[in-house]
Amino acid sequence: MDSAREARDAAGEAPGAAPAPARPGDVLDASTDAAAVVRADGVVVGWTRGAAALLGRPAAEVVGRSAAQLVAAPGDPARVAGVAAHCRAGMGWSGRLSVRHHDGRALDVDLRVSASFRIGEDECFLISARRRSPHWTVGQSVLDGFLTRSPVGMAVMDRQLRYVWLNDTLERFGGVPREQRLGHRLSELLPGLQGTTLEGLMRQVLESGVPVTDHEYLGWSWADPHRQHAYSTSFFPLVDSEGSVTGVCYMVQDVTERWTARRLLSLVNEAGTRVGTTLDVLRTAQELADFAVPRFADFVVVDLLEPVLSTEGHGAWLTDAGPAPARPAMRRAGMSSVREGCPEAVAQVGDRVDFLPPPHDAHLLIGGEPILIPVLDPSDELWTTRQPARAATIREFGLHSLISVPMRARHTALGLTTFIRSVNPVSFGPDDVLLARELVARAALCVDNARRYTREHTAAVTLQRSLLPDALSGGTALEVASSYLPADPSDGVGGDWFDVIPLSGARVGLVVGDVVGHGIAAAATMGRLRTAVQTLADMDMPPEELLAHLDDLVLRLSADRTDDASPAQGTTAFLGATCLYAVYDPVTRRCRMARAGHPPPVVVTPDGRVSFPEPPAGPPLGLGGMAFEATEIELAENSLIGLYTDGLVEGSDQDMERGMDRLGALLAGSDADLATLCTSAVRRLVPVPQPDDIALLLARTHALGPDQVVSFDVPADPAAVADVRARATRQVEDWGLVDLAMTSELIVSELVTNAVRHATGPIRLRLLRDTRLTCEVSDASSTAPRLRHARSLDEGGRGLFLVAQLAHRWGARYTGEGKIIWAEQEIS
Repeated sequence: MDSAREARDAAGEAPGAAPAPARPGDVLDASTDAAAVVRADGVVVGWTRGAAALLGRPAAEVVGRSAAQLVAAPGDPARVAGVAAHCRAGMGWSGRLSVRHHDGRALDVDLRVSASFRIGEDECFLISARRRSPHWTVGQSVLDGFLTRSPVGMAVMDRQLRYVWLNDTLERFGGVPREQRLGHRLSELLPGLQGTTLEGLMRQVLESGVPVTDHEYLGWSWADPHRQHAYSTSFFPLVDSEGSVTGVCYMVQDVTERWTARRLLSLVNEAGTRVGTTLDVLRTAQELADFAVPRFADFVVVDLLEPVLSTEGHGAWLTDAGPAPARPAMRRAGMSSVREGCPEAVAQVGDRVDFLPPPHDAHLLIGGEPILIPVLDPSDELWTTRQPARAATIREFGLHSLISVPMRARHTALGLTTFIRSVNPVSFGPDDVLLARELVARAALCVDNARRYTREHTAAVTLQRSLLPDALSGGTALEVASSYLPADPSDGVGGDWFDVIPLSGARVGLVVGDVVGHGIAAAATMGRLRTAVQTLADMDMPPEELLAHLDDLVLRLSADRTDDASPAQGTTAFLGATCLYAVYDPVTRRCRMARAGHPPPVVVTPDGRVSFPEPPAGPPLGLGGMAFEATEIELAENSLIGLYTDGLVEGSDQDMERGMDRLGALLAGSDADLATLCTSAVRRLVPVPQPDDIALLLARTHALGPDQVVSFDVPADPAAVADVRARATRQVEDWGLVDLAMTSELIVSELVTNAVRHATGPIRLRLLRDTRLTCEVSDASSTAPRLRHARSLDEGGRGLFLVAQLAHRWGARYTGEGKIIWAEQEIS
């Protein structure tokens, strides 16, 4: 016990205190001090350059010898043993020691001993030392100078909170001479500095003895009565030798610049969350005006150039595109005021304006800096002559200070934002210009983004919508109606499509399809598939064959995507599409259909019975290698057939069968006209937005009566051509189509003659009177007709060329029994 106490006393420690452990962050830092490694028996085994520099002893002179020779004081075994025991406990130790320099001088050092560790079999200690620096004493004159000239304002208040002492800095902050302060309270001298609040804090310190630090507040002082300042104040109690609180000392700093910067950053950050929440130009302009009032200004107007609000052309001025007009055409896009209804406004939102602060012109918008007018003078000649209406408003509502900031983004001039104060008595200053510039710059980017999005989105929607038919016509064979609902109405259309395609022989093709995905990429693929279906249908391909060709096209499109894809996008680019194609013949009232992974159509008979004919489903388009099959059904006249995409019937429960039942019930339970029925069915089946595109195509069937269709069997004899030609001519005249009799006679003559000469029987002529007059000649041959351009000396070869000149259109289609050559004429 005695040896431990002696060790503590020798180290300069208080009696009863444990040896002081080394702590991170102490003034003594072993990484830069003199250091040595000493074994438990006191022999030095390591010596650093720092140690050699401190004591003037090289390593060769010290290593291997006892460390006791380095100590200037007499040896103290008890102290050494106490330190060693503490370090063996893993604590470390620090203290003071006098060591001997090589030249014999004694040096006082701060010493630190580490916890013990082993090097091989030896127990060792790391000892580091730093020479102690002499303490600097502060004279009274230095202390007085520090208190008086400190950049921090200081004052001492008695228990009644009257000034007892203050330094020069505080006198300068407040603008009140020292003689007028002493003996008076703060609230009596500087009421604009929240004196009552500050005195309340000082009373709190007097009563609790607990300091109050860094209290920030705003106020005016006599030193600068026209500008608001921000101050940071700390209060602490003054205690006498007996522990009694005798007064309060407070220190104050002018932190206006810090407060302004923090306010600027806070407002700008808040503006980033409140301005530009949508991709709408007008909404963004209004958000800027609403945000700035009343935080920054009392009245704000945002005027945008007319091209910015346009969806056509470039839509804005480029700042490097040459001179601008003297008076730019702008429209009021947003405004806000602390007064209800914005009575200060000369123009309303949407009105055309040309306001620029005089004497500036349109060059301000292109390359000008923000305009600061600290004091608005309505009697100024520039205002009274150039802006008389606004000069009257300035006078009426007391508008006294203005900042106008050009709105520019990405080298594009967008408009002008003007901030005005009237209720707030403080005029705008240079710091306010910085804030206004930053707010407008943020808003300008949002406006430009909205402008670009609106223009490009309008173009994309226009393009997408052009991919769907503008008007549907089923002729006299079908009455049709459609409804289309994209997953996102703002995207125009998606991957679903439908079409009604007039075919030869008064037949009509109905198609509905669904490309996986939404948006413009799916719409582009949809457009290609729709065009392909129209082309293949125009070749009179049967449904199953058309789907096979369409499947090949989707395979090629998928391959193109795979070739264009980057390695990160993977190796597959399957498009994924489904389709249902049906052909209705009003003569036979039969409908032939095939589908590729698409839901079956719905059929409602005239008496209200609902069915879902199911042709073999077939694989989705793009898989390849699998055949498609067709089914043929007969439809009674005035039957209703509906083609749709899965988005219509999936519903929120994702149960397609239940959705199909709901669709059938809706179609069967209404006698509304077809367009109303189509729209209401979609609205009732899909009352809320769905994640998938929706298409519904409805068609009501009609038949061509016996009085509209006439057929003739044609003997395989050239002599029979004249009789057939005459009978056909009489039939055309009986239908009242006298003006088509001659051309019909020529067409029938050429088609029948070709069939008799080049085809095999049976041969049959059919005339159809629909919206057009159609002449069809069928035979059992599968040889394709070929349009030839006969030379002047050829005796034949002009038949089909003549038909092509006389008919509106002509072509051939193939059946199970052979082929049909047809030609159509317009009925005026």
